[in-house]
Amino acid sequence: MITRDSALPKGLPKRTESICPECRKIISATLFESNGKVLMEKTCPDHGKFSDIYWSDVDLFLKAERFAYDGVGVTNPLITGAKVCPNECGLCDLHLSHTSLANVDLTNRCNLKCPICFANANAAGYVYEPSYDEIVKMLENLRNERPVPCPAVQFSGGEPTIYPRFFDVIKKAKELGFAQIQIATNGIKIAQDEDFIIKASEAGLNTIYLQFDGLREEIYLTTRGKSLLEMKKKAIENVRKQKRHPSIVLVPTIVKGVNDDQVGPIVRYAVENSDVIRGVNFQPVAFTGRISKEEIVKQRYTLTDLVHDVEKQTGFATKDDWYPVPTVVPISTLVSALVSQPKVTFTSHPHCGLATYMFVQDVDHVIPLTRFVDVEPLFAELYELSKKAEMSRVKFPSKVKALNILKKYIHKEKAPEGLDLIKFLRMMETMFGDTTKEGLAEFSWRMLFIGGMHFQDAYNYDIERVKRCVIHYAVPDGRIIPFCAYNGGPTYREEIERKFSIPIEEWRKAKGSEYT
Repeated sequence: MITRDSALPKGLPKRTESICPECRKIISATLFESNGKVLMEKTCPDHGKFSDIYWSDVDLFLKAERFAYDGVGVTNPLITGAKVCPNECGLCDLHLSHTSLANVDLTNRCNLKCPICFANANAAGYVYEPSYDEIVKMLENLRNERPVPCPAVQFSGGEPTIYPRFFDVIKKAKELGFAQIQIATNGIKIAQDEDFIIKASEAGLNTIYLQFDGLREEIYLTTRGKSLLEMKKKAIENVRKQKRHPSIVLVPTIVKGVNDDQVGPIVRYAVENSDVIRGVNFQPVAFTGRISKEEIVKQRYTLTDLVHDVEKQTGFATKDDWYPVPTVVPISTLVSALVSQPKVTFTSHPHCGLATYMFVQDVDHVIPLTRFVDVEPLFAELYELSKKAEMSRVKFPSKVKALNILKKYIHKEKAPEGLDLIKFLRMMETMFGDTTKEGLAEFSWRMLFIGGMHFQDAYNYDIERVKRCVIHYAVPDGRIIPFCAYNGGPTYREEIERKFSIPIEEWRKAKGSEYT
């Protein structure tokens, strides 16, 4: 299954389709350069003109576009004959990417009451909590996707760890064949009960996405309404104590003027704890409600702001070390061709996310992958090889050629001390598999993922991004909905939750008020 090059229009200025932040109707938008930034401008005939920063660095914007690929979507879409994106989500046959990672909300109840949360029961006025059988059906729908069964699921909420059958859900996902099972959590349960993480690990949990907004306690008081920093550290320590433990990815929500000064400290904290923390996935804030133009300008934080802050606050990486998510498409397509079986392909829109990998020995010895690997020519050759391998009946020569290409673009003299080609390949495997991969114990460096995913809101909404979304929600009525359609745009979240929920007062009468 070879992914085709993208039909995405390149360069600036260009037109796209967006939505009106007021009425949510689809309207035209223009992306253009202004003072080194990329702006989105659009006009609704009923509600007037809107302008927002799309990316704060035009050079990185144009660089990212070089890595655009369109996938094959799903060959068994629930909705066929769709005409208007994003009004017919399901997945529909307009969608250009299959599901790389699925979100399944177990509940909208929570053991916190965060001021910035858009998904909690108290704010919504109702409780959304699918039954165990409904959750299983959602998981089965994801695994039934073709040509690529969804390989990874993240249980979220609300707070997923308070779901009554949490461990049963993890076990069932493992039984159904998900290779990556994750939770998005505030960490309270993990901090309070050491046995909790043991049970979760035994059930099959691979990765903990831990809310982590900074290393100043007042940040949590502002964003989460409670002092939480020591609790976060306790959760990390409880995971570290386990011999075979899930990996941790820190997930900071970044708001300009609130915690953008914490980008560097968070990265450094991850470096210092890279024995258990495998990555940091920054999420610039998405404005899910109405907000004034002045507030947007004051608080808008883009992916390229993140890139510049990592450089300014750590010195670990420059903007040349960052690449968009679909950069790795050639690896996926090559593996698919070599094994003659479709594999997950990260064909997201090039402006959805940016990332870099760092090799870490300690806080004074951090080397970005790009310092010893020529990324662009390497992936270009691997992609061409994948096309040839798909057409060939004999796959073995292609494997040899792939190894030779890797040798060609990996500079041993610039690599971390003691890292040869075989160890490098094994370390790459650990990013997607077993954290205790044998054969690496003698190598003192660790790989650390640093990235950002900027989910859309009504002010910066680009429908071309929705069409290529690779992170989807599975919902009880059988639909699979792109993330930025579920939480922004038409906002399917509200429709789904109201359809499958009960009023909060009815819940409290039946089950009590805990965690609502």
